[in-house]
Amino acid sequence: MKFICLCHYDQAKFAACTPEDFQAVAAICAPRDRQLQASGHADVICSVAAPADYAVIRPGENGPTVARGAYADTSEPWGAYFVVDADDIEQAIKIAKLHPGAHLGRYFGGGIEVRPCHVHWPA
Repeated sequence: MKFICLCHYDQAKFAACTPEDFQAVAAICAPRDRQLQASGHADVICSVAAPADYAVIRPGENGPTVARGAYADTSEPWGAYFVVDADDIEQAIKIAKLHPGAHLGRYFGGGIEVRPCHVHWPA
C-alpha cells in the first residue's frame, strides 16, 4: 500500500535559522536521507518551494481559475513530501521516522503527517 508523507515546518523557526543552523541541518539530513533511500520503501522524495511560489487552480463557472499563493494559509506549510510503500500504517510510520523531517524540530518545528493512499496510478 502507498502512503504519502507530508513534512510540515514552522515558517517563523525556519526564517530564524542562522547559516550555522543550516550547516547543522545539512549534517543531519545527509545520513537520514541515505537511510530512507536504503530502506527500499521510498518511491518519491521531494522538497517543495515556499508558499509564495505556489499556484492554486480552482474550478470556476467558465473553467478553471488560477491564483498565486498557497491553497490554505498556515504557519506550518509543507516543506517536503515523500511516498512510501508499506504493508500498513505502522510500517509506514516506522519508515517515515527515517526522514530528516522527523529529526529537525529544533530548527524547523513541524512534523510529518502520514496518509494512506487508496488509489495510486504509476506515471
